[in-house]
Amino acid sequence: MKKAFTVLVFLAFLGAPAILFSQAGNLGDDFSKIGNNPEKGRFLKIRGIDIYYESYGKGKPMLLIHGNGGSIGSMAGQVPYFSKNYHVIAADSRSQGKSADPSDSLSYEMMADDMNALLESLHLDSAYVIGWSDGGIIGLLLAIRHPEKVKRMAITGANIRPDTSALSNAEFQGMIQQVKQLKQQKQSPDIKNQIKLTQLMIDQPDISHKALYSIKCPILVIGGDHDVIKPSHTLEIYQSVSKGLLWILPGSGHGTLIQFKDDFNEQVGRFFNR
Repeated sequence: MKKAFTVLVFLAFLGAPAILFSQAGNLGDDFSKIGNNPEKGRFLKIRGIDIYYESYGKGKPMLLIHGNGGSIGSMAGQVPYFSKNYHVIAADSRSQGKSADPSDSLSYEMMADDMNALLESLHLDSAYVIGWSDGGIIGLLLAIRHPEKVKRMAITGANIRPDTSALSNAEFQGMIQQVKQLKQQKQSPDIKNQIKLTQLMIDQPDISHKALYSIKCPILVIGGDHDVIKPSHTLEIYQSVSKGLLWILPGSGHGTLIQFKDDFNEQVGRFFNR
């Protein structure tokens, strides 16, 4: 969500699948194509746009929601592990990946409603949810706006407001400067989309403690001890939900589910099986 996110973690997004698979060995054709798999991928017309998603495995439904500027591929490290026991649905959020949206408007509420509509279109009453960064925000709003849709949820690196209680002033000012620099460039569709996504993080979200407390499902709240989201803000989210567990990973930045993939998957899997 922030300058370090859009610069460093966005680069991790782009390189994540290759890094993960080089460490994991031969995971098969399906897993090696996560994010761009014609056999597993589908488009659904949802709320005025074509949402791209891929499905893997069988069992209880699980929804993976990536972070700002990312795509399904950025959560490739979770698909092989969870698809052993779950029906994993990974979707490109609106204006990201293959889910193009040329409109100027964008909000986390819109994307939460998109995910609800995706589950509805797939005739799924509810799902387990893993959300990273912006995906964690979307997951929280999905549970607030459509509480029946989330059985359990794990979020990592999420924030509930865009201010210096959540991230450093340098990070926040860095995003503002990034938008200014992008606006000075030729306004191609890609540049306009980057501005829209970065401006989203500057202006939003705005989730109250009351709204967090209204969430009915159990939540595992995760962060790194040197995440771009301050650990104190992650603690605040945990303290504001009624059914929460907290996990701060020592030695981790924003990419907990990449940096500590195996630990992340095992702990989240254990939480979902409680």
